[in-house]
Amino acid sequence: MAAGAPIAFDDAFRAQLHELLLWRRDVRRFRRDPLPDGAVESLIDLACLAPSVGLSQPWRFVIVADAARRAAVRRDFETCNAEALAAQNSERAGLYARLKLAGLDEAPSHLAVFADRATAQGHGLGRRTMPEMIDYSAVTAVHTIWLVARARGIGMGWVSILNPKVVAELLQVPAEWKFIGYFCLGYPQFDDTVPELEQMKWEERRRPSSVTFKR
Repeated sequence: MAAGAPIAFDDAFRAQLHELLLWRRDVRRFRRDPLPDGAVESLIDLACLAPSVGLSQPWRFVIVADAARRAAVRRDFETCNAEALAAQNSERAGLYARLKLAGLDEAPSHLAVFADRATAQGHGLGRRTMPEMIDYSAVTAVHTIWLVARARGIGMGWVSILNPKVVAELLQVPAEWKFIGYFCLGYPQFDDTVPELEQMKWEERRRPSSVTFKR
């Protein structure tokens, strides 16, 4: 499309976008069917259209295909999860133990995302007072993948109960790369508009009005 060429999104598109946002979920229950060849790479291609500070494009994607590395990530999750369980109070411990917090065993595809804090691209624009904008930029790429994946019927789950240092060492990435997240990708066992943590009574979604302020 030529630069400056106008484009109009109609009511039907806006309604579908609303449905996409509504049905996007943090998936933990996957079917074991493999994704088509090139599916994850295609998602990454579109993730690179995400906004980034100073056009730095600091996101770095590691497709984790090696079985031994996946198993090591799984072991680290088990260690971190056991520590998290031990830290829960008695009222929450039982519920925490029943939560399914990762789809590492079932998901056919694993993806780790990092932010390259040493990148010279962007020439430092927008980072002098807020260097963390590099990390935030990588997160926008993650969210882009999440939406595109859902539009293609692919589920995505964020595994945050991991030791960032351990994951970085396992995947042998440069020291300058900041670990953003480890993600499971695959076809979900079921779709739902209600987050599983809400279904399990772990937490309730807040109303937008409760987090909106005027000054």
